[in-house]
Amino acid sequence: GYEHVKMSLELVDVVPEKKLSYRWHPYAVDPNVDYSGEPTTLVTFTLEDADGGTQLTIVESGFDQIPAHRRAEALKMNDRGWTSQAKNIERYVTATR
Repeated sequence: GYEHVKMSLELVDVVPEKKLSYRWHPYAVDPNVDYSGEPTTLVTFTLEDADGGTQLTIVESGFDQIPAHRRAEALKMNDRGWTSQAKNIERYVTATR
């Protein structure tokens, strides 16, 4: 449902097979709004060895810097989005075992 949304990322850190982090404008879906002047959040994916497999941790920080009028909705929608994406990742990993 978000195919029309253009997404811009700034890569922060890439450690192959360990970590990926980027900055972006969370829930920036209105094509009539220029979000470029707003602060970004930091998204970090970390992979660690775990009993019988690999542990994926996803952390998004910096919502306290998002403008107050957008903060609650951005946090709510990103929480919903990450929950959905984590399920997609779990389905993919389970199917490819």
